[in-house]
Amino acid sequence: MRHAKIVCTLGPASSSLENVKALIQAGMNVARLNFSHSDHALHRKVYDTVRQAARELNQSVAILADLCGPKIRIGDVEGGEITIEKGQTIKITSRELLGNKTVISTNFKELPKNVKPGLPLLIDDGNIELIVRNVVGEDIECEVRVGGLVKNHKGLNIPFVKLPIPALTEKDKKDLVFAKELGVDYFALSFVQSPEDIKEAKALAGDIPIIAKMEKPSAIEHMEAIIEAADGIMVARGDLALEVGAEKVPSIQKKLIRETNNRGKPVVVATQMLESMIQNPHPTRAEVSDVANAVLDGADALMLSAETAVGKYPVDAVKTMACVISEAEKNACSTGVLFKPEKIKDGGFRQAITHATAALTIDLNLKAVVVGSGSGKSVALLSTYRPHTIIAGFSLYEKVLNRMALYWGVIPIKAEFVKDIEATMALAEKKLKAHDLASKGDEIAVISGYASFGDWSALESVAVRLWRVQ
Repeated sequence: MRHAKIVCTLGPASSSLENVKALIQAGMNVARLNFSHSDHALHRKVYDTVRQAARELNQSVAILADLCGPKIRIGDVEGGEITIEKGQTIKITSRELLGNKTVISTNFKELPKNVKPGLPLLIDDGNIELIVRNVVGEDIECEVRVGGLVKNHKGLNIPFVKLPIPALTEKDKKDLVFAKELGVDYFALSFVQSPEDIKEAKALAGDIPIIAKMEKPSAIEHMEAIIEAADGIMVARGDLALEVGAEKVPSIQKKLIRETNNRGKPVVVATQMLESMIQNPHPTRAEVSDVANAVLDGADALMLSAETAVGKYPVDAVKTMACVISEAEKNACSTGVLFKPEKIKDGGFRQAITHATAALTIDLNLKAVVVGSGSGKSVALLSTYRPHTIIAGFSLYEKVLNRMALYWGVIPIKAEFVKDIEATMALAEKKLKAHDLASKGDEIAVISGYASFGDWSALESVAVRLWRVQ
């Protein structure tokens, strides 16, 4: 089976019940709600649609609420779009006005105080490039280095500058409270610059995990502290490339994945993974290589953005990604590149149990590992060790099962309460057979608590049992 998971951004091309079910059947494990777009009413509708589709297909699907963050944007321009030419002079201003070919406004009122001559300013994901020549009051005088079409509200990036902006805006706080009440499974926090940003979000999010989006130079500078504070990270390569330079992103991606793996937390790789499939039914060879290399780097999940939100071929994009992931993992397993259980930092008793079990999957060529968990933590930890088999994550609780959908190599399975180890083994065998994950003669391992799959309170009673399916 495929181990790395697929995150799909839902949008106009994919948010109907029929389309969501098709995405799940194609391989979607996590549905992303992008709070940079749409209103609460539409997000509620899409949320309900995902839950309904998952129930009808008897699948566990996580829902990720991606908060907008303090995205700096330009204002409105005459006619909705203007064209600026290379070499011309243009002003970026904090004054409120309708932009034209000589002056454009920005929503970041403090921008003139945070730039100086020689700095680049990038508009629309770097498609438009300006160079600051002078700052006079509220106006930033710039020369156009790369011209083109400029449309309303496009993003404005200021590379190499740490801006005095909190990661949580007032809009984000309202969106977070709304999404928490909906019942989302994860939050993604945009433009994180320090671990304090994570702590502020956690104070509002409660027990819902926070995924830190790494897309600012200051986030890379403080990566270890941010990874420690967050519940996982996303390598958000779009804004990251604009901020630090595209040539630095591959090495940063590898380091972020390695550091996050070492702490037993999930890492998502995002942005332009199958970008050409927005318009075309097949990916480029470079995109296929990019997806495969993210898998080989050790990513827990890979994300599709516009490919599934507004693209012409959303289902085909998911099928393509699933196929490429499976092929990369097959070769990685045979060559030993992946699936190598190494101890993570800050271990304990539960770590020792799961680490030993991961090693057993290699030594004994086990068909599956069944893990019962009331919180999902033990399942997440075993996932980190990349065992050489599937992980069947059993839980009584739908919330826990949905969160498991993001974990590498885990198939979430609803399991009823059992009282003793004999019943535990019988249940494990029954469920694996029902899901076509094991058959007669296969050897499996079962990690269980003393009382039930839902009880990890008495850690000294946790046991690992080997079993041959009857």
